[in-house]
Amino acid sequence: MPSSSTVAAEPPPGAGLLARLGLARPELRAWAMYDWATSAMQTVIMTAVFPIYFVSVAGANLPPERATQQLSLVNSIALALIAVASPILGAISDLAANKKRMLAGFMIAGVTATGGMYWIQHGDLALASVLFIVSMIGATGSFVFYESLLPHIARGDEIDRVSTAGFALGYFGGGLLLALNLAWIQKPELFGLPSGDGLAPSQATLPARLAFVSVGVWWALFSIPLFRRVPEPPRTREPDEPRAGRAIAGAFSRLGETLRELRGFRHAFIFLMAFLIYNDGIQTIIKMATAYGTEIGIDSGALIAAILIVQFVGVPFAFLFGIFAGRVGAKRAIFVGLLAYTAISVLGYFMTTATHFFVLAGLVGMVQGGTQALSRSLFASMVPKHKSGEFFGFFSVFEKFAGIVGPLFFYVAIELTGSSRSAILSIIAFFAVGAALLWKVDPEEGARAARAAEADLLVAAP
Repeated sequence: MPSSSTVAAEPPPGAGLLARLGLARPELRAWAMYDWATSAMQTVIMTAVFPIYFVSVAGANLPPERATQQLSLVNSIALALIAVASPILGAISDLAANKKRMLAGFMIAGVTATGGMYWIQHGDLALASVLFIVSMIGATGSFVFYESLLPHIARGDEIDRVSTAGFALGYFGGGLLLALNLAWIQKPELFGLPSGDGLAPSQATLPARLAFVSVGVWWALFSIPLFRRVPEPPRTREPDEPRAGRAIAGAFSRLGETLRELRGFRHAFIFLMAFLIYNDGIQTIIKMATAYGTEIGIDSGALIAAILIVQFVGVPFAFLFGIFAGRVGAKRAIFVGLLAYTAISVLGYFMTTATHFFVLAGLVGMVQGGTQALSRSLFASMVPKHKSGEFFGFFSVFEKFAGIVGPLFFYVAIELTGSSRSAILSIIAFFAVGAALLWKVDPEEGARAARAAEADLLVAAP
């Protein structure tokens, strides 16, 4: 199977538009649509609408800084739970050949939780916290199984384009629903919703609560293609595995073995180290950008508009990154993304106006989806298919823990220098160290090791 890092990954001359975008076959389009389905959760619940609602409505009985602190706590709880569980869930899905069923279970939990947010009223901090944690676990847990399906449906010569296509559709879908939600939140009268002065609390919050319901409906509706079109990968039994072994017990027994094996796939393991570090820088920019913009006096409306800019600029550029990777290789394309993030950090240091912030949002939109999508596909090309769930479980752990050190680094830089501008520059260290580790990764050798492990399993199988 060709490596995703070589120029051979480019589609042949005369290939149709869908092939060039990574959407040539029905199962590829259906797989990518799950990004469209879940990105609404990420934009509306994780980023734009629910955090404001959590602080101003659910946490109305607390000082704003205490409500914000509670939101940070529930974020950490959700990420910690799914980070610990991801490798175990991945192992179970490999042993039992039930990736789609487990994806469905987490999806249903997340959809139910987002729909339940309709009932959050003033002061319902406990209910808001529980529902947010469940929705986060539903979304991030389902992605363990979603991403582990990628190496089973995409060939080595198309995996980069398929992964970036998923991110592109996610940007468009998430941005589309967010724009619609913001329209009825800011202009409820245009949608026949209560508006004007003298509204009861439940009437005033109705547009936002309907936005939460719309996320659940959107998520469930656009998940259907994946369940209809994407085949369940067959269960692959290893020679020393009992035929009637129980999936959960087997998963725990294989977890330590998989971690040791992952370290044995040298280039995949080095890549995970690089990804942990440079993705920490990316996640820090995502998490701290609006806070930094608020600090220097940029209007909240401009900050929300910048989120939409990132979403919609990200659509064409995620596709373009996939095509670019087909020409130069995924590894080189990621290097371009990291160089762009370094430039973004430098420009952020000099930012003073909303116009500057919009420009930076456009630059982030150009590289964010492509860099993250190619990271996913590059890792997928270097893992054996029969352990894709387990290996992507560890990928999920590294992805979730990315963004923990960066904000702390940001905090320390402010303490030492008294300036957020200096903290922005400090993020460059994550891109530099991550790039240095990425330089040591040989994607072709990593892909050969993964294919050799698959061949050995076939030979050893009875």
